[in-house]
Amino acid sequence: MEDGWEGLASATVTDIREVITAREDTDRLCLRVFGSEDGAKLLAWLRQTIIEHPVCVPGSDPSFGYYREGQCSVVRDLEARIKRSKKL
Repeated sequence: MEDGWEGLASATVTDIREVITAREDTDRLCLRVFGSEDGAKLLAWLRQTIIEHPVCVPGSDPSFGYYREGQCSVVRDLEARIKRSKKL
């Protein structure tokens, strides 16, 4: 990989089908991992401990809110991928 801005040109996707295939493969992987009984329990635990708690509380450092929102985004992304893979 090249350093600097030059490296971005080599990472440019020229065929959208590659991106779609990679996304669908990752979606299916999430379904396989979290589709089992144990995986569903883990996903429920992630939702309960991360999403169902306040992102930010009054008086806390604002950067904590950004950190917490990032955590929530990861769990929501997993849930969206699982839902999307069920439609494939």
